[in-house]
Amino acid sequence: AKGYLLGGICWFAIPFSLATSLGLASTALMLPISSSEAGNGLVPPAVADHLLGEAGSALILIMLFMAIVSTGSAESIAVSSLVAYDIYREYINPEATGAKILWVSRVVIVLFGIFMGLFSIALNAMGLNLGWVYLFMGVVIGSAVIPLWNMMTWSKASGTGAVIAAWSGLVLALIGWLVGAKIQGGSVTVATLGTNEVMLSGNLIAIFSSGIIHYIYSKFIDPQDYDFSTLNENIHLVEQDLSGLGEQQQDRKVLRHAKRWIARRGYLLTFVKIIVWPILSIPAGVFTKPFFAFWVLLSIAWGFG
Repeated sequence: AKGYLLGGICWFAIPFSLATSLGLASTALMLPISSSEAGNGLVPPAVADHLLGEAGSALILIMLFMAIVSTGSAESIAVSSLVAYDIYREYINPEATGAKILWVSRVVIVLFGIFMGLFSIALNAMGLNLGWVYLFMGVVIGSAVIPLWNMMTWSKASGTGAVIAAWSGLVLALIGWLVGAKIQGGSVTVATLGTNEVMLSGNLIAIFSSGIIHYIYSKFIDPQDYDFSTLNENIHLVEQDLSGLGEQQQDRKVLRHAKRWIARRGYLLTFVKIIVWPILSIPAGVFTKPFFAFWVLLSIAWGFG
């Protein structure tokens, strides 16, 4: 639990500290970087190459390689696990052995890797830069956030309602996203769809509409009363292999303590970063020089911290 929370705090240094420092450096050094190049994520290598030469380029390449490998491996394992356990083992071969599930996982990883490689080439050919795709992710997957959270924490949550809410939220988000581009830009193009205001509207509609739909469905249409104490009884291990779980990982008292620890700090950090931080920035309006200096200092302190 502590590792996940600390990992998230450390990760935030990448979009906050790294982006602030390298972005300011590129502006201060007056590097000839176009907006399209910046959108494609070329600011860090340009700054590193300018300051450190080939060594800087090599360091950025190593950092990029590590980021892609860690993210890619996590996504590959997630997709392969979903297919192998939730589809193959659940509906195709319930008696599958560990070796068979491992084989299916490896096949899925290869196919998923090929698909994502071809998909990324297609996105690049369409002229969609990294920033555009990153923001668009929220429009597509944001509607699943609250229904999934409800399913894991709320005993009244409806499984059917979660599916309905996720797909309904996606449809509403896409409609709001397209309408927002039409209203703000006068037409629906890649450029108008990629503005911050339009992307923000699509993301917010996806998150909040699905949450409202799931709450209403679970509260008034299909209320449940799930007993989370029975959760372990419904987890069927492959070949009953407990080799990766020690006594501490199976101690319910330890697990309850870990849950309380992560819940308190998780809620606090979420409140600070999503509510308190933006609200405190609103009075500043357009940042003055002293306020912006404080912002830069805060980002650097976060990175070193």
